[in-house]
This record gives sequence, C-alpha cells and structure tokens, in this order.
Amino acid sequence: MLLRRAGTAGWELVHPRCAREREDDLAEIHAMLAAGEMEIARDELIWLLDECHDYLDAHRLLGELALAAEDLPLARGHFGTAWRVGQRAIRQAGDPRPVPYCLPANQAFHESGKGLVWCLLKLGKRELADEVVEFQVSCDPSDPLGLRRLVAEG
Repeated sequence: MLLRRAGTAGWELVHPRCAREREDDLAEIHAMLAAGEMEIARDELIWLLDECHDYLDAHRLLGELALAAEDLPLARGHFGTAWRVGQRAIRQAGDPRPVPYCLPANQAFHESGKGLVWCLLKLGKRELADEVVEFQVSCDPSDPLGLRRLVAEG
C-alpha cells in the first residue's frame, strides 16, 4: 500500500493491485450481505484475503461480520489489520497530512479505525483506543466519524 497526493484535498491511499483487481468480487460480496448470506460472504472475504492480504475493505467487512457475531477479539483483529496497513503506508510516506475520509480510497482505513477504537473500548483497552484516535484525528482533524465523541462516551 502506498500514499499519493490527491490534489488540494490531501493524500489518498493507493490500494494494492490485487485489491483493485477484485473490486467486482467485493461488489458481489456486498450483494451477498444484502441478501443475508453472511456465511458465504465471510468465506468469500477470507478467500479474497488469501489472494490479497492487504485488502482493507475485506478486513473491514470481516470485522463488521465478527462484530455482528459478537466476537470482539476477531473484530479487533480484522479492524486492526486494516488500520495498521493504512497507518504503515502513511508513515512510510513521511507522515503527510491530511489523509481525509472524504476521499473514497481512505474510507476503509478510517472506518476500520473507528471499528478498532470501538472494540478496544469494549475490551477495556482505553490507552490503545486513545492512540488510534490521536492518529486518526491527525489524519482528518474534522473527525468525520466522531471518534472523539466515541472515546468520550466509552
């Protein structure tokens, strides 16, 4: 995963080729989820990750499925993996800012960060949650997903 300048909007994540090539598969998985085919969708997401480990959207969706199944450790793992992949790309690019949520390429990263914070709070890991929030808000100071509020309420 890389980072590139997105004009005046800031910086955006450049997802690996293997993820970009599987966008049609992800659309099919969204259709499965909408139809209530959770197990099939989960299996397909796992297959996507076998082919493309740094596929942020697949990790995010698996995190959401794990939350729905009330498996906080698994949800934390998937959200955390997606978040760390994005964080690593930002740091390797020299920590440029902003990396705003409004750019579609950044949304899975930010949404995974929110899922990770929620899981960490529920698991009693407040300090780790605060660290994630600090990094996320430094990427997009407008805090569009309400991470500051989530931590304040948690």
